[in-house]
Parts: sequence; structure tokens; C-alpha cells
Amino acid sequence: MAVLAGIFPIKDLAELVNIGTLAAFIIVCGGVVYLRHTQPDMPRPFKVPGMPYVPILGVLSCLYLLINLPWVTILRFIIWMVIGLVVYFIYSRKRSKLETNPPA
Repeated sequence: MAVLAGIFPIKDLAELVNIGTLAAFIIVCGGVVYLRHTQPDMPRPFKVPGMPYVPILGVLSCLYLLINLPWVTILRFIIWMVIGLVVYFIYSRKRSKLETNPPA
């Protein structure tokens, strides 16, 4: 991170951190709604107040903030995510425990 901070302007890095955090919040809020509907009987030590309105409002507000970031930040985020997914799937293809130990 120190190398990146030395190469790129801090404003650009801050925007990438913002969009990454917003994307994570969108995934978490969406996951809460999805799990509530697909696995309603799953034990939950924490229950979301105002379900499903609070997570839906969370997704909408994060999407609004994400859309209002500069388009170049959104483009950088998409490129970074594509690179990350390619690396993830190449790495996991060779090292998956599911592939080497099939379920009985």
C-alpha cells in the first residue's frame, strides 16, 4: 500500500477505497435479504431491525453514492475487479480442495 500511495495521487486511491467499501456494503445488505428469503429458519445471533427495509435502503443509498463517484473511478474499479476475479479463478482452479477430495 505504501508503494501505491507513493505512485498514485491520494485522491484516486481514496476514491477506489470508497467504491470498494460501497460495493462491500451492497453485497452484505443484499446477502442479508437473500439469506432471509432462502434460509428463513437459519439460526441468527443478530437480527436486522426493520427487515427488509433497512438492507434495501442500505443497497439503494450505497448505489446512489457509488453512481455519483467519477466515472473513471468506476472504470478503474471494474478493471480491478476483473483482474481480481481472473487471479482468483486461476489460483482456485489448481488448489481447490473440492476438486481433489470429492464428497462421499
